[in-house]
Amino acid sequence: MTEPEILYMVVPCYNEEAVLLETSSRLKEKYISLIERNMISKESRIVFVNDGSKDSTWEIIYELHESEPEFFSGVNLAHNAGHQNAVLAGLMSVKDICDMAITMDADLQDDIDTIDAMVEKYYDGNQVVYGVRNARDTDTFFKRFTAESFYKFMKVMGADVVYNHADFRLMSKRVLAELANFKEVNLFLRGMVPLIGFKSCNVYYERHERFAGESKYPLKKMLAFAVNGITSFSTKPLKLITTLGSIMSILSILAFIWAFVVKIIGHSEKGWSSTLCSIWLIGGLQLLCLGIIGEYVGKIYAEVKQRPRYIIDKFINK
Repeated sequence: MTEPEILYMVVPCYNEEAVLLETSSRLKEKYISLIERNMISKESRIVFVNDGSKDSTWEIIYELHESEPEFFSGVNLAHNAGHQNAVLAGLMSVKDICDMAITMDADLQDDIDTIDAMVEKYYDGNQVVYGVRNARDTDTFFKRFTAESFYKFMKVMGADVVYNHADFRLMSKRVLAELANFKEVNLFLRGMVPLIGFKSCNVYYERHERFAGESKYPLKKMLAFAVNGITSFSTKPLKLITTLGSIMSILSILAFIWAFVVKIIGHSEKGWSSTLCSIWLIGGLQLLCLGIIGEYVGKIYAEVKQRPRYIIDKFINK
């Protein structure tokens, strides 16, 4: 390694006033250490992306930039665009001024010390470095079970995702340029980045408890995120509907033949239970299939409108 390269940290923030000062302090210490060891350039910056926060998050970001512009920059979105859009907004803002970028959340659950290993792997020739949890000991049983089931289900559905990887990753300038070519509105970066290709590797870390504040991903949002990921990267649910419809059609024909034979031999009996069960079963399957199809139609509707995924109000970077 000759000249150290420019690293930009992209940190999405939504109502993170309780943790932002601690996060900025720890990241600044890490940057000083990396610069002193000649691992990153002095032109490297930490970019906080304010995703339409309702508290004083943007004011804190602005003050950090004003007091120490050699470390901190900020992107202020015009409205709340969602976590994935906020991450993308930060990455697209810095893609032309950095050599590599790392995304991480502001809650300090991702291990900042893992940044060293990520940068080392980058200098070894990796274009993408994924931060992967080595355990889920800090999660509740329910969250651990649902999260692990989600990754396994995504694999079954044909989506190429890294197991136990969220949005803590390093990407090179080349990867960021290719990411900019992805124009879909329904973002699922965990599935999009592996599609880009190039040499990649994993680094493993222990995920911590949130330092302060509340989780921005309650169960409702987690389920919506999972559905978005599946329907954005796999058409297998639609194929399953076709298979299910074929099976139900065959069973219906067999049931009709059976009913006709029973009627002919005179053993038919009046029974409402079997009739009602059949109606409820078929009705439920039809509604399920319509719901799955509706998810895909909704995705198409959002894509064809081609609305901007985010709108940047200010980008402060000196």
